[in-house]
This record gives sequence, structure tokens and C-alpha cells, in this order.
Amino acid sequence: MAAVTSNINLTGLARAMVNQGWLTEADAEGVWKRTSQSGDSFVTELVRGQRFKADQIAAFAAVSFGYPYLDLNAMDVDSLPQGLLDPKLVQKRRVIALYQRGNKLYVATSDPTHMQALDEVKFQTGQAVEPVVVEDDKLGKLIAKAGEAAENTLAVLNAEELNLDFAEDESAAAQQDTGGIEIDDAPVVRYLQKIMLDAINQGASDIHLEPYEKYYRIRYRRDGILAEVAQPPMAIKDKIASRIKVLSRLDISEKRVPQDGRMKMVLSKNRAIDFRVSTLPTLYGEKIVMRILDPTSAQLGIEALGYEPFQKALLMNAVQRPYGMVLVTGPTGSGKTVSLYTCLNILNKPDVNISTAEDPAEIQLPGINQVNVNDKAGLTFSAALKSFLRQDPDVIMVGEIRDLETADIAIKAAQTGHMVMSTLHTNDAPGTLTRLLNMGVAPFNVASSVILITAQRLGRKLCSCKQPADIPHEALLAAGFTEAQLDGSWKPYKPVGCEICGGSGYKGRVGIYQVMPITDAMVRIILKGGDESDIADQARLEGVLDLRQAGLLKVKSGLTSLEEVEAVTNL
Repeated sequence: MAAVTSNINLTGLARAMVNQGWLTEADAEGVWKRTSQSGDSFVTELVRGQRFKADQIAAFAAVSFGYPYLDLNAMDVDSLPQGLLDPKLVQKRRVIALYQRGNKLYVATSDPTHMQALDEVKFQTGQAVEPVVVEDDKLGKLIAKAGEAAENTLAVLNAEELNLDFAEDESAAAQQDTGGIEIDDAPVVRYLQKIMLDAINQGASDIHLEPYEKYYRIRYRRDGILAEVAQPPMAIKDKIASRIKVLSRLDISEKRVPQDGRMKMVLSKNRAIDFRVSTLPTLYGEKIVMRILDPTSAQLGIEALGYEPFQKALLMNAVQRPYGMVLVTGPTGSGKTVSLYTCLNILNKPDVNISTAEDPAEIQLPGINQVNVNDKAGLTFSAALKSFLRQDPDVIMVGEIRDLETADIAIKAAQTGHMVMSTLHTNDAPGTLTRLLNMGVAPFNVASSVILITAQRLGRKLCSCKQPADIPHEALLAAGFTEAQLDGSWKPYKPVGCEICGGSGYKGRVGIYQVMPITDAMVRIILKGGDESDIADQARLEGVLDLRQAGLLKVKSGLTSLEEVEAVTNL
């Protein structure tokens, strides 16, 4: 009688156990067949069949394949990095992120030879994946706990216990047509409060609430990086959107066009947090982004922003002059507004009249006259500026110079005895002058009004768990360091990861600045029709650091890593 050949090709852990005599070929094939029926892993089926204990399999796998073995009883679910892996991937592949070390992600698995699972983790995170062998039963319990924590962490909040309140008067807004949605649903109220409170406690700058076809997710932006924190049920997305609209005094019945508003959460008698709210109609509902505006960020002082001492001296000398224009430039989210508010706080004295035109005013500062522009009502930046000039101002701050009319009025104010501050969206300081000229501002007006331009980026600060990095001398030179700087008196550091930073290796952010005073030589270049490269060359001759060079100083001082500077300056 001919032998029946099996069509199962045993690999990985199953093949190793057969080769070592732990299982017969037939037994291993039988376990594999059951996995196809149950959908569970090979190891789970082995443990369920009680042929081996979970710790025996884990020890065998660790020794056979040379991977570390970890007892998950030592792990606290709260210490695990959040938002790195899709919960569906965690459940399906029985893997869970343990911690990060630099660009490596260490993942708990009971089968380190399950390459499909590890490849999916690598694809989703973009990081190198290092498996850590654990016992399958303990892994299942930890995955269950992590799932419960993700579901409950945003739902077990009692508003009275937290002593939270929303400062907006909801009575008028609550009378709007809600389209049949019961917005005063207590669980939704508590859920939203917990979302916002968690974001504040974790130091997030933005909250993203995003509806898709089959799921609804919530993400926080922390230290410039977006990470998913929850996937609430699809059924509550409209209730959450309506609740946010009520608090922000937006039109609940209007879901076809974007809307902007703001709300305030009162945490205590001495502290309140503002939220700037933006709604956007998408294919599957309204995406809502809430920018967290903490007034204390503008009161940290110039020293906390990260200016080098000589850069701080240049900036302070410029803003304390009686007239002229100071411009802050950089992409969205680079900290321009905080820099301007910090300067305004320094100038905010009883004998100084300060007025600002913003869209909208992000941080409320006592003693400063802040105006929200309203294009629909005719209160544009240019209209507000014209009005300011009749209000006996000393210092004027314009949220952003967007057009020629606003630029002209701001420049005229700077030429007639007023200190004017504003922002532009350009890549660096020399590019700001070109941008003004391209708007149509006359070269003479630019040369006679602008006294200083500062470009900036925000880079992540290394956590205290940082360690010295072994970077080749040639790589440091290629990054922009000079031979004189590489004198052996310092070492670059790299991110490691710990409980304090959540495994990322970074905690908080630091500013990287290019501070460029407009000198007589630059004025002559502008008047002669010089371009951006001519200004940049002159700035270099005068010792102005570009963004990369300024970032390298942060690397030298151990504040951030070389890869972070290379990422944010992007030369």
C-alpha cells in the first residue's frame, strides 16, 4: 500500500520541535490542521491540547532561536507604549509592543518564527522589529488587559470627581436644531471630557477625531508625532461631534462646510485650557481637530524656548527698539505663535499699548488688546491694522501677513514709529525677504522697515534615559559639523526609551532658530535687487547660523539627537 504524503510544509517552531524530538511529524501536522480550523496560533493550539506548558514552549523557542525570554508578570499594562500597533493586529497576530530602543521596537510573541506577524508589525510601524519570547497564556492575558485599558481609559470618568467645567454658556447653543441627536447623553459627555483631560495630562498639542468607513479613531499629537489612542464605537461619532459643536458655539445642523470655533475647559480656579476647534466634512462624517492652547506656554520666558544666548540677545535688542518690523517664519506647528507671545509678554507693561490682530487669538494675555479677525464681517487683517493706527499703539502684532494690503499697512506702521511683529510661512530667514518682494512690496519699503527675521523649527528633546551614540567621524562631518567642533570634548546622544518617555526616547520639544538681523550690507543687497541666495551668503559671512547649524548646537549640548535635527531641518 502506498504511503500517504502530507501537503503541510512544517517550518519555524514546528519544524524545530520535530527535529528536537519534542513532536512527531504527524503530531505537528495535526496541530497545524487545527490552527486552520480555529484561527489560533500554533503555540496556542499546543497549550490548549495540554501537550506542553506555555513556559516549556517559550523556553524551548528562546534557546533554539537565540531570542530573549521575558516573564510578562513583570510588565504593567500601563507602561506599554500606546498607539503603536493597530488593536486588530495585536489580537489577530498575538503580538504586543513592549518598548522602544532607538529605531527598534521590541515585540512580545510566543512564536518568534511567525515572520508574517513580525513583518506586519514592521510595515505598520516603520521600525526594526526585535521579537521577545513570552509565555502564550500570559501573552493572551496581557493583550486582553491592554484592550480593556484602551476601551476603559476614556470611559470611566466621572465629571464631578474631576471638578471639570466648560466655561462657555451652552444655553443658547443647546437650543439649536440637533437633527434628533441627544447631545446631552451623559456617557458621551464624560467620554469627551476624558479625551480632553488625557490629552492635556499627556502634553498633547492637538486632538484628532477621525471617522472612516468602518471605524472611528482618536489620535493625539505629542511632541510633534501623531499616535492613535482609541477607537471608540462608530455609533457615538455624531454625538461627539454635536457635543463639541455645542461647546464651541458652532452650527450643529451644518455638516457640509468647514467651521471654526473655540471652547474653554476650566480645570481649577487658577487654571483653564482653551481649545481651538476646526471641523471638516469628509466622506464618512466630520473630522474634528482640537488645538490645545495652554496660556502658561506663553509665560515660560524666553530662556525656555531654546534660543542660544547670542540669538536671544539679538532678538531682545530688536523687539525692544521703538519701531521697526520683526518677522517670525516657519511651517505650521513650528512654535511661531508662542515665540511672538513670549516677546509680547516681555513688552507687556503698564506704559505700553499693545494690540494684536489674530485668526483667531490663540492665547489670551491680560493687558494686551487682542482682536479676532472676521473676514465675513469685514474685519480683515488690513482693516484691523488701520483701526489700530487710530488707537495710539506702541506695539502691533499681526497674526500673519497674507496679502499685499496687509503687508503695506504693517510696513507703514513700522516706518512711522511703531514696533510691528508678524509671521510668514517660509522655509528660512532669507526666503522671507524674497516672499515679501514677490507679494509686491517695494524693495525700499522692505529695507527700511524689517529689522530682524527669525526662522524656527521644533525638535524633540531627548529624555533623561539617553545614551552616548557611536556615530562615525565622517558621518558627523557630513551632517554639517566642522573639524573644530569635533574636538573630542563632547559626545552625541541617542534616544533609548523608558517609562518616563513612553519608550520613544524623547520627551518635550526644543526650538531650533535662525536669527538674522537685517544689517546695512543686507539693505544694500535688497535695494540692488539681490535674491534669496545673495542674502543667505551675506548672512553666512556675518556669522548667522542656518537652521541646520543651529540644530547641530543642540546635538552638541545633548538636548536632541542627530537624526532628529536631520529630520526637522531637512537639508
